[in-house]
Amino acid sequence: MAQKKTHRTSSDDPEELTRTVLQAVLLADSFAQKFRPITLERPKVLLPLVNAPMIEYTLAWLESVGVEEVFVFCCAHSQQVKSYLENSQWTKQPGAFSVTTIESHDAISAGDALRVIYTHGIIRGDFILISGDTVSNMSLAKALSEHKDRRKKDPLAIMTMVIKHSKPSALTHQTRLGNDEIIMAIDPGTKELLYYEDKVDLSQHLISLDKMLLADKSALSLHNDKQDCYIDICSPEVLSLFTDNFDYQHLRRHFVKGLLIDDIMGYKIFTHEIQSSYAARVDNFRSYDTISKDILQRWTYPFVPDVQYLGNGLQIKLDREGIYKAPEVVQSRSAHIDSFTVLGNATTVGDNAVISNSVIGQGCTIGHNVTIEGSYIWDNVKIEDGCKLSHALVCDGVHLRAGVVLEPGVILSFKVEVGQQIVVPAYSKVSLLPQPSKQDSDEELEYADANTGIIESPSIATMMNAQKVDFPTSDADRSGTSEFYVSGAGYIWSSCEGGNEDEWRHSIAPIPADKLSESLLNAFADVDAPDQDTSCIPASGELLPDSASTVGDGEDYRDSADFEKEVEATFQRALAGVDLENVILEINSLRLSYHMSHADCAGALFHSIMKAALVPSYSSKNDLYANAVKEIIKWSDLLKHYLKTLDEEIEVILKFEEISVETAREFSPLFSNILSCLYDKEILSEEAILSWAQEKEGADESDKIFTKQSEQFIKWLREASEEEDGDND
Repeated sequence: MAQKKTHRTSSDDPEELTRTVLQAVLLADSFAQKFRPITLERPKVLLPLVNAPMIEYTLAWLESVGVEEVFVFCCAHSQQVKSYLENSQWTKQPGAFSVTTIESHDAISAGDALRVIYTHGIIRGDFILISGDTVSNMSLAKALSEHKDRRKKDPLAIMTMVIKHSKPSALTHQTRLGNDEIIMAIDPGTKELLYYEDKVDLSQHLISLDKMLLADKSALSLHNDKQDCYIDICSPEVLSLFTDNFDYQHLRRHFVKGLLIDDIMGYKIFTHEIQSSYAARVDNFRSYDTISKDILQRWTYPFVPDVQYLGNGLQIKLDREGIYKAPEVVQSRSAHIDSFTVLGNATTVGDNAVISNSVIGQGCTIGHNVTIEGSYIWDNVKIEDGCKLSHALVCDGVHLRAGVVLEPGVILSFKVEVGQQIVVPAYSKVSLLPQPSKQDSDEELEYADANTGIIESPSIATMMNAQKVDFPTSDADRSGTSEFYVSGAGYIWSSCEGGNEDEWRHSIAPIPADKLSESLLNAFADVDAPDQDTSCIPASGELLPDSASTVGDGEDYRDSADFEKEVEATFQRALAGVDLENVILEINSLRLSYHMSHADCAGALFHSIMKAALVPSYSSKNDLYANAVKEIIKWSDLLKHYLKTLDEEIEVILKFEEISVETAREFSPLFSNILSCLYDKEILSEEAILSWAQEKEGADESDKIFTKQSEQFIKWLREASEEEDGDND
């Protein structure tokens, strides 16, 4: 946990001198049902995110940015939240940071929650409004200063929303967090929010804007590439507006959109865009997976497992290759733990088990020959021999008997048991609680109403019968092991409206190749459509009164960074065994989505390949070189798919220069050797290498480090080329 900070201002302004306490309202209920059936038993903010409850990340960030008073609004499972906080560091520690709970059982929306907060009369000035499932490491100082400056000049500027660049996929119309793309119109000069739409009808391929938006504006920027971080700086008037208008239930769909179209009151909302900082909200299972991976890859630093910030009291150790281990882990010598994996305290891992890109909780028992890929195993889970888990989420106390297979997207709620050799189909949700028959709207509570009926749900036993699993029948075979033939305990929940058709959108499983292929075909069909309206407003860029369009500074850089990250995630799926053609299809869809070239694909792929060479252990430069050669040979066909021209080959060399600078101790000394290998394996041509060297001749000395290192090899290539030319003559 961070050291205590006392937030004080040094100003002669009387208003600043009288308001010394920065407050925050934390909503401990998401007022949605996206995490059912898990949230029928435990509130979402207490669900573990990389082995720490979600609310810990939010509270730790609030403390780090100088907030001194936090009011936690509890509704669903309020007693669990209150009990957790009463026994946590946040209420026991002395100092300037206080956490107070406010409970209500009548609120069924965020609007109701804010109305309750208003009646308590506890907010004395500008405050931070945030949900308890938010992870961030941003500094609040600049956004808070901008908000206060605007308030002094214009009392109608009552709210500042934090946003971040996050380009959605052109094929799935989703961000990497699994949310649908949001359309925002922003005044490029003042950063005022003019339009907000989170329920865009994408089938129309256009949006309609009121021409009055430009009536008193010289320009506006229209974006579909912004992520709403759901961190808001609010004035006290925000609470009174919710009290005056009971139609405001949803924070964005009702309140924000309502203010933007209200011409009478004239209240204004502004945006603050963060660049290199991190901020994201766990909204669905896909964002749970994405944010977990971001934490493991340290994008959220200092809120990472090995830094004592989240109050778990354990000295988590970070090993090479991004492997985190808690104390008292018992691991078989033959078990293989791959990169970006967490092993929780007192967990045991059996012989020949393979675990990669996964988070394992505390007190888990993992048997022999178990394979776990891209999954989240919470506390006290028992996984018997021969089980295979792929991109699944397994809650506390679950028992998987020998040979169980969890296909991608499976969710097993608390204490579910799955019988021997059962294959749980993709996207299945299993709970000990039967499924409620009433499916409430997104604006209602996570937990089920006591009066709600239940659906006749099939059990794990019926799944076993349907798969016709055969067990030994003789008494001799069964003696002493009868427990292994229990079929299991749990109800299989049926899918939401529309069946499994849209389950993949919000699942922790990778987007299926057939969905990408289908989307790609639809995208090409849209492009080829002869009646396409070319006069519609572009989805991103700046709209001037004469309809000219410009792009903001820094967009290309951010797009490139996001693109490389997405390509690396796709490459990781190739490492997990996804078919090469499907990987190429995914990368092609990313290329179209981000408007990138084949050269960009080649560079991003090569970056991923070289990172893969760092994963296996090595004790010398020779070992690392051998790793690199192995990965280059393994993925040469994939890389060559994007090396059709000289420019694309040169892009790979330039990318290798970047990598070598970033990894000065690893790849920098091996640059010439690996460049020679790329030539020997016919990945890079002689012409490309010589063209790169020629371009560097007029460069600064600092840019000629690697050409000098490769001087002998380049000289050899030139001499060989001259000899060949002489022979041709």
